[in-house]
Amino acid sequence: MRKNRVQLALTLRMMVAAVVGLGIAQALALPLPLWTVLTALIVTQMSIGRSLKTSIDYFVGTVGGTIYGAALALLIPHHTEWALLMVLVLAVAPVALVAALKRNLNAVPVSSIIVVLMPALAHAGPLDSAIYRVLEVGLGVVVGLVVAFLVLPAGGHRLARQEAARTLDLLAQALGRVLAGSLAAADIEALGLIYERIGQSLTEFTTSAAEGERERSARLSVEPDTQPLRRTLLRLRHDVVTVGRVARGEPMPEPVQGRLAPRLAAIGRVGSDYLRACGMSLAARRPPPSAAELEQAFVAALTEITALRREGLTRELTDEAVGRFFTLAFALEEMRRNFRDLGHDVEVTALAPETD
Repeated sequence: MRKNRVQLALTLRMMVAAVVGLGIAQALALPLPLWTVLTALIVTQMSIGRSLKTSIDYFVGTVGGTIYGAALALLIPHHTEWALLMVLVLAVAPVALVAALKRNLNAVPVSSIIVVLMPALAHAGPLDSAIYRVLEVGLGVVVGLVVAFLVLPAGGHRLARQEAARTLDLLAQALGRVLAGSLAAADIEALGLIYERIGQSLTEFTTSAAEGERERSARLSVEPDTQPLRRTLLRLRHDVVTVGRVARGEPMPEPVQGRLAPRLAAIGRVGSDYLRACGMSLAARRPPPSAAELEQAFVAALTEITALRREGLTRELTDEAVGRFFTLAFALEEMRRNFRDLGHDVEVTALAPETD
């Protein structure tokens, strides 16, 4: 339950929204409580920010489609089947193009069709059908938003922190694998899957962070901007991939390979621990871990690289090996800098006052 608490909270909110929506619609004697229940479910999203955006888009699309459909139904007589078919074409084609161009208005065609067809099915006038459609959807929007705010509310920033923690755990797995030494074919395949999951996690983090910014714009949250943390995570992913490519390539001649391998393995081991600890700090909203041991690992590796150059051992390498050697040195410097940025970003994000 702890692992899936976000999903369980969403399940509870959707159940409450459906039951409350149906109860209020029946108490108000609305003709079709179905639309209130469906709208309340559509508006109930994973976070408050996503619920706000969905409710605005869905209500605007409903009002627009309802006005357009009611105008067609009132202005064009359609007492025969062929006339009804012609009005239906007019009710769908233009607004379907609008929905295709503006994805957030995909409720427009649905509302237009309902207003055109519902009078023939329910034996009501097009104007009454349009009014009730807006009332039913508007009630569903209100119910969904109230439930989103009151029943185990989840803010976008909170979901972003949780997804960032997941990204850091995946980065820790990847870093530990690429710097541990030579990899078997199965390990390389598993590493590819980890890279894919990192990309998916970063996408989810970006979405949740955008929802958090929407909440902050609506003055529902005062938490700090998560964009610096996102940029740091993207740079760390690039660093891990770059170092991994160099480390997994053809082994460098001895003694270069023998002197670098243990230094890189130490960075992989300590760096993985640090990434996991940062993820736990974000999830638990506590200060970031100490980076002293990680800094020592980087200093030892970069000092060894400087010593190899000073001793002239790089002159004996092939052009391809020299290129990989200097790429590795540059990538380690960048990774060291980005780890420092990560500690700062985790501190700012995790220790900010929580308002969602």
